[in-house]
Formats: sequence, structure tokens, C-alpha cells
Amino acid sequence: MKYRFQFYKEIYKNIPKIHQEAREAAKEIDLKKLRDKVGLYVGSSSCPGPLPKYVLDAIVEANKILVHPLSKVEDQIRELVKDIYGDEYDVAVTNTCESALRVSFEALFAPPAMRRGDTYRARYIVPYGEDFDFFGSYGRPFPPRYKHLASDRSTSTGELAVEAKSLTNLDTIYVRLVGAKYEPHGICYNVCPLLLTTRAEESSERIAKVAERHADELAGFVTIGYDTPGYGHAEKAENGAPKLMKLISKLATEFDVPYIVDCASGLPVIGLSPKDIGASVMMWSMDKVARSTICGLMVGEEEFMIPIRKGLGVGGTKYGEPSSHYKGVFSFADPGRDSMIGLIATLKTIKDNPKLFKKPIDKMHRIIEEEFKSLEPSKFRDGIVITNSYTFGGIELNYEQTWKEDEYGIPIFSLEDLFTNTNPIMSALDEMGIYPPTIYSGNSFISPGMGTVDENGELIEENTRLAVKALVQAMEIVCKYAGLT
Repeated sequence: MKYRFQFYKEIYKNIPKIHQEAREAAKEIDLKKLRDKVGLYVGSSSCPGPLPKYVLDAIVEANKILVHPLSKVEDQIRELVKDIYGDEYDVAVTNTCESALRVSFEALFAPPAMRRGDTYRARYIVPYGEDFDFFGSYGRPFPPRYKHLASDRSTSTGELAVEAKSLTNLDTIYVRLVGAKYEPHGICYNVCPLLLTTRAEESSERIAKVAERHADELAGFVTIGYDTPGYGHAEKAENGAPKLMKLISKLATEFDVPYIVDCASGLPVIGLSPKDIGASVMMWSMDKVARSTICGLMVGEEEFMIPIRKGLGVGGTKYGEPSSHYKGVFSFADPGRDSMIGLIATLKTIKDNPKLFKKPIDKMHRIIEEEFKSLEPSKFRDGIVITNSYTFGGIELNYEQTWKEDEYGIPIFSLEDLFTNTNPIMSALDEMGIYPPTIYSGNSFISPGMGTVDENGELIEENTRLAVKALVQAMEIVCKYAGLT
């Protein structure tokens, strides 16, 4: 194809053939017994994995207690989190990680609504990387060239959702990362941030210049919390944490504003901690790779957690009680007792038995490396970067370097493709009966937990290997109908 848009139009035209060949491939590698029983990613709230036995058992036991006040459960969580992160940190739990984002933005970024006269404006800085829409949509995009960025994404599809999510008089400042590429790709043709070659020092310097320009209105910084190369974090600091995150934390300290880190599809305890990267507040979606009950876990420095906890109604009432149990401003975020019981069981298990989470990730990583050695066309193998991450709770498979200046690589699909069901690698896996990993912007995110681990948490290697073989085949089939073989 002469032009890139024609390349993706050809793939779109061939989707029926891709699906037909995928169904045939499923028969060849004997996937019938796994149909609709195995998935390659539990990092999506749209299809959480099954709850482990230790979570279910804890909930059952808690419900045998006839009088079980929530304040006792909240105290258990606070004590456990302080055991893990230190006494200088505190915790709050919400019903989802998205609620945790909104609560933290309302408490720490949004201008006050009280007093006479017009409310002033506030602005927070977001590096223009991937997944920016989850936390970037709470403000009006600035500069205006970015006002369309979130319009077709999951959290803000359509104008109504954009308006409903945005907070009053709050702006989002987007800053491009130095060394990253911003290239249009996909059937749903949109800009994909390709971050493998991000340069941390220069990106930090650019962010600092923008922060200085907006210092009078600057309310804070926000980043995604994943530590992998595909998210722009190939460069590490001395403690192994992403260098760019550490540099942004330093900027937050210099400007005396909070630094919020959204690690939704990640693992606490064995992954990055707020102390590792200097985050004011860090949050996780615990129903994803942690496979807990649905809830958002927020851990942060006590100074920043006090207003968050007060807003939730767990920071004390005016008549001396320790908690009003989510009857504060953000009553919509109440997680409920059973969610918190499940969360306690999960955190205790990760803390006391980290191997239960690390071993399946390590084994799955090895299987992925082995299976992708046979990928065709073979010329693409050297362009694939496979990264193990406990922070991410799984494996990142990045293939953006299969593209050369004068040669097309494995087709890159936009996040918008994921939500319009125009990512044929993912839909081919659906046709095979395998719940697909999330794939966009040249990244594939894979994690154990959905039919790939047993009730004791051990990886089921046969299921895992067959599912990964299916992923390899799906990529090969799409490459074939893209004219790359």
C-alpha cells in the first residue's frame, strides 16, 4: 500500500476472512476445550477474573459475624496499609478506581466553590502518553489542539459524557514527551502515542517549562502508574523506579502541589509504592490483576489523605465519632463492607505470600517468550519487546519497533479501535474462543488469572500456552491479510 490509511482500509476489508481463518486455526491447535473458559488479561473491569478462594472464604466468614461494624473493618485496612507502606501513609477505599480518581481530583485539584465572586481556574499537568483519557478527562483540555483527544474513548464517549465528567473551572494541560512518537494508526484512525523511545530527562525539562508557564494556576501533576517501556519508562532511577515519575515527583515538590498516580490495572504491595516514585496519592483498581472484590484502593501521604477521607465520610464527624461511613460529600463512592473484607484478604495474601502472585507472572512471561520465537514473518521478532512487571501484574508485549522508516510492521491499532471493535487481532481471538488481551498503540497487555491459574493460584501451563499460541496465530493472520507475508 502506498499510504498508511490504505493499509488499514485493506485490513478492515479483510476482517471476515481474518475471522474465518481464526476459527480454522482454533481447530488446528485444539482450542475447543478452552472455548470461553480462558482469557489472557484480567486488567479490564469489563470482564474481571473469578474471585480466589481466600477472598470468597473471607467474605463468607465475615458474614457469620452477626454484629460487624464498618468502623472495625476500616481500622483493619488502615493498620494493614500502614504495616505495608509505613505510618506516614493512610488509606481510603472507594467502590471503583474511577471513583477514587474523581474524589482525589475534587479534594486536591478542583477550585473551592465557596466565597463570593467568581471561582478561580485551576490546571493540572498530564504527560501526553497512553491512557490519558482516564484521568485527563476531568478538566477541559489545554491547549485547544487537544480538545478532541478523549471524545471517542471509553471514559468520555460523546459530548454528554465529556461534560458530565469534567469538573468546574478545572483544565487539563497536555505535554508531549520528548523522544515519543505520535503517529496516526488503526482502522479507527487516530493518533497513537508510541512511547518506547521516551527520554526522561528532556521530557521532565519540557514539563517543567510548561509548569512555570502556568504556575499561577497549577494544581498538580497526574500520570499513569505503569513502569513498562511501552508506557515511556525504559529509563530507570537508581532504586529501579521509572526515572520520569521520579522527576515529575520532584517538580511537584518544587511547585508545592500534589502528584497523583493512577495505577488502576496494577498490583499494590509487590509493585511500585508511593514512596518509590514520590507520589502524593496512588490508586489501584483491585478487581483487575489483583482479582479482589470490586473497589478502588487509595494510598497516600497522610497530609493529602486527610481531605480525601473527610470527603468520603471516613475521616471523622463533628461529634467525635471516628467515621460516618461514606455519608460524606462523596457518598456515591461507598464500597460496602464485603468489598473491604475481600480487599483485606487480598492485601494480606500479597503481603504474606507474594510468590503466589509473582510465580504465575514469571511462568507466563517465559511461555510468551518461547511462543513468540516462532512468530511469522520472522523479520518482526527482533522488534518485539517483552517485559515482566509486578507493578503491572503481568507482561507487556510491545511491537512498535517492528515498524521501520520505510517498512510497515505488525498493524498498530488505536485505543479507539478497541471500543469500536475494529481491532482484528482481538476479534480474531474472540473467534477462537479466547478472551483477548488488551491491545492498542503497539502494546499488548497479558496477565494470569482468567482460566490460567488454579484455585491455589498456580499457573495452569497447558491452558496458558494454548492461549498464547492463539495470540501468535491471531497476529500472524492479521499480518497475512495486511499483505505483510
